[in-house]
Amino acid sequence: MGKWDILRGPAEDGADKRSEEQQGIAQPALEVIRGQGTEISLPTDFENVIVCRDILRILEGRRSVRQYSEQSLSLVELSFLLWCTQGTKKIVGRSKKAAFKTVPSAGARHPLECYVAVQRVEGLEPGLYHYRSLSHQLEKVYEVDSFPQRLAEAAYDQEYVGTAPITLIWTAIPERTYWRYPDQAEKYTLLDAGHVCENLYLACGVIGCGTCAIGHYRQQKADELVGVDGEEELVIYMAPVGKKKEEEIKA
Repeated sequence: MGKWDILRGPAEDGADKRSEEQQGIAQPALEVIRGQGTEISLPTDFENVIVCRDILRILEGRRSVRQYSEQSLSLVELSFLLWCTQGTKKIVGRSKKAAFKTVPSAGARHPLECYVAVQRVEGLEPGLYHYRSLSHQLEKVYEVDSFPQRLAEAAYDQEYVGTAPITLIWTAIPERTYWRYPDQAEKYTLLDAGHVCENLYLACGVIGCGTCAIGHYRQQKADELVGVDGEEELVIYMAPVGKKKEEEIKA
């Protein structure tokens, strides 16, 4: 494999490149279920959490923020961030289903799942939650008193990752994209991760929060934190989120 082969298109060598979809293999599920049986419906009245509607101002102010205030996030603010990054607008199809979300994805395959490491969110116990985007709900994966040490260790000891009110952790299920695009699945999955995280930056600007994309992490520790096998599902990206400190707002 060449150095940049993942960025190149498929080789035209005459081999059978039929996808699993073309072979009639059933498509992978649109989402996974990870919770303990209790779903938390998320509020969708976002009007009172919006502090800026000016997209040019948000783009001009877009930057990575690594210091956050001690203020908790509200459940509405968390709901807004989740909807903006992976919210489902509608599901189409019969034998072959696809989800239309607030972010683009190659062939509407949407290979990413979102987990939330919650430390300070009003109305939620600290713990790891999974976002059920099709129904806009959270499901609790497990409870924990505090995440700081495990989150920081997973992120190569970047302490702010462990002290933020929430950290969004995205996993990839490559089979969803591979089912339709066997030659380009890795490339498309990485592009999809970029779409999701940029939406997070913009959504944070709308509600006065800050975030920082984290691509530098210990793969095994991150996978263990979320409880995935690292093969069929693996951590691909993470981002802590919190309210900006006063000095960050003035900068």
